[in-house]
Amino acid sequence: MSANGKGDSTRVVAAGRRKDWTQGIVNTPVWRASTILYDSVADLRASGATDTHHRLFYGRRGTPTQWSLADALTELEPGAEATFLYPSGVAAIAAALLSVVSPGDELLLVDSAYDPSRGIANTLLKRMGITTRFYDPLIGAGIADLIGPATRAILMESPGSLTFEVQDVPAICAAAKARGVVTLLDNTWATPLFFPAIEHGVDLSILACTKYVVGHSDVMLGSVTAAPGHFGKLRDTSFQLGQVASPDDSWLGSRGLRTMAVRLRQHQASALRIAEWLAGRPEVSRVLHPALPSCPGHALFARDFKGASGLFSFVLNGGDDAARAALIDGLDHFGIGFSWGGFESLALPVDPARHRTATRRADAGPIIRLQIGLEDTDDLIADLDAGLARFRAHVS
Repeated sequence: MSANGKGDSTRVVAAGRRKDWTQGIVNTPVWRASTILYDSVADLRASGATDTHHRLFYGRRGTPTQWSLADALTELEPGAEATFLYPSGVAAIAAALLSVVSPGDELLLVDSAYDPSRGIANTLLKRMGITTRFYDPLIGAGIADLIGPATRAILMESPGSLTFEVQDVPAICAAAKARGVVTLLDNTWATPLFFPAIEHGVDLSILACTKYVVGHSDVMLGSVTAAPGHFGKLRDTSFQLGQVASPDDSWLGSRGLRTMAVRLRQHQASALRIAEWLAGRPEVSRVLHPALPSCPGHALFARDFKGASGLFSFVLNGGDDAARAALIDGLDHFGIGFSWGGFESLALPVDPARHRTATRRADAGPIIRLQIGLEDTDDLIADLDAGLARFRAHVS
């Protein structure tokens, strides 16, 4: 149950459905707009002189279709002020960072971060004169020792999207707040249902809504939900960057949101069963799933998280890239592709060492990341069993 006494399924069904946005219809209609017409010149001038948040002004500022989804995501984060939508998760990360760092500032970025986050730091921010230091995801309260006079922001991702280390988010946020540093968290893996980020001290909570909010692998969408005092600058920066999520994509996001709680429960149950099965296989040296004790930061997961989603990795016991490819290429129920969070299962070869600078990975074998979809779990296990047989044939 949530802090307001309502269960997750009730919350995602009801969130964002104000009559102002729905006009009495169950689903908020798709309002497509660029030009907004005014009754008079005086009306136009008065409109431009006041706050345009949640008020028709120009299509780039949004319509009830976008506002409905933004409101819903805000309602899912206890203590949040408001949410801004973006055309992708990467756009959300970039806008959130640009709202809090300036030339001469320093960003602390977790070493296990999503590669596009590293790319933004190492290219766009670097060109702007913003430096980045990468830190060990298990640093916890020790982050205080890295905060210097130029540090303005800390970008976390918990768990990491390839190696799934769980960070001590409350400890990092406490250290940051003591020094006036803004904290950002990519919370896509857990969503607010499994990890209410604002409640744990995060200032800006980022979602690639493409994943679990949409849930059907057919929309690019992102969001940033702000704690009190942080939304104004986020919104102004996003307006200046011309960021806007289309009403059609926002509508699909709202539609996907209504089933997110029940989908997450199935993703969780299936992924955990498969992770435990893999952990008992001799071809597997380690399973990197936050709900398993073998995963770095598991104790923090048990303390802070309300559940686990459907994405995890496993390390093969020996073998090389060709053996890993043989396992993946022959799978029937797992697609090979980027992204995750949809109804279909995916398998992806990942090589975290290429994206790490502050820490080294301990596992020597090749790694495969699995997105566990909504297929029958027995079918997925049988498919992986055949894949492990192909792997054995390659290494023997």
